[in-house]
Amino acid sequence: MGSKIRRVDYFYTAVRDEPGEAYKLLSLLADLGVNLLAFTAVPVGPMRTQLALFPEDTGKLTTEAKKAGLAIDGPHPAFLVQGDDQLGALAGIHARLYEHNINIYASSGVTDGQGSFGYLLYVRPDDFNRAAKALGI
Repeated sequence: MGSKIRRVDYFYTAVRDEPGEAYKLLSLLADLGVNLLAFTAVPVGPMRTQLALFPEDTGKLTTEAKKAGLAIDGPHPAFLVQGDDQLGALAGIHARLYEHNINIYASSGVTDGQGSFGYLLYVRPDDFNRAAKALGI
């Protein structure tokens, strides 16, 4: 299979850093029929956590969030890479961007333990189109 790279949109919201906050949001989205391709949570202060939502259908998330009164910021562009887990897979992706002098300012990846991986890449908005071209999308 190799790897597949595509543009994805993400939205974020900040919540109190307390047990159950991510659960409440994820349950609400599931109840609204919003499917996520990816989800991240990172601390943004002593008592706040930023939740990033990568919806399969951007329009559905924005429509349902508005109906539910959920405050989200976005869409913002990112890249989602999915593929066969092999030695050097991430290095190859980084090399393509490095060759075009494009900085990756954040990323997150994981393998499934069965031979596949997923990787989220964030580049600056001003570099996004150049990065897409460098990545062949």
